[in-house]
Amino acid sequence: MEARKVNIANGWLWIKQGYWLFKKSPVLWMVLAALGAIGLIGISTIPVIGDPLATLLFPALLAGYMIGCHALEHDEELELSHLLAGFHNNTSQLVTLGGINLISQMLILGVMMLTGGATLVSILMSGKPVDNPEILAHAAVGAGIALTLGMALISVLLMSMQFAPMLIIFNKMSPVEALKTSLQACLRNILPLTLYGAMMLLFMMIASIPIMLGWLVLLPVMISSMYAIYRDLFPTPTELAMALEGETITPDQ
Repeated sequence: MEARKVNIANGWLWIKQGYWLFKKSPVLWMVLAALGAIGLIGISTIPVIGDPLATLLFPALLAGYMIGCHALEHDEELELSHLLAGFHNNTSQLVTLGGINLISQMLILGVMMLTGGATLVSILMSGKPVDNPEILAHAAVGAGIALTLGMALISVLLMSMQFAPMLIIFNKMSPVEALKTSLQACLRNILPLTLYGAMMLLFMMIASIPIMLGWLVLLPVMISSMYAIYRDLFPTPTELAMALEGETITPDQ
């Protein structure tokens, strides 16, 4: 399965479609997004195992949100149970995906340490705030190659994970196949995704003023817009045939 290539303007369209899904059930969306965020933060605070466990479970949590988006798209109700729907559908594949993500992050940190970034990695892994910014700046300067390499590898990992949960849930792909397909989709549509990311960054800054209240709306819109991107890049055979015939597919179809 190969993602289709879309116009750069679709980067803005995805946000509009995400907001359209949010408006179908705004209050419940805010509740679901808040519960998911609080749950992940709570898990990550568990000593030693918290962060790895949150990484393992995140794909299943995201899959539940995507199932909720799918329901809304087909004029069904968004339900509180969608928060845990990913833990009842393709659970083993989703947790495996989280495991691949966790191992990949550890390998990237290992690569950074081997290429001169040991001090920087130690600071980042400590989980403690750095009182003196000069210490962090000095560590970053001394790890120029490691930092550049690490950012490149993290970018590849993020692109690989972008659509993998959706491809597992809706297209029944294996975790490895889903990762490959997601990476190819991102590389094929790097321009609209860059526009989408830039617009979201702007909205993040606005949502953070004055006391982060805007995130009550922005977070669920970010989640639902991820589904919109997936649906645009991976249309059904019927939608693809209609697109090839020059017909316009609207969100209501």
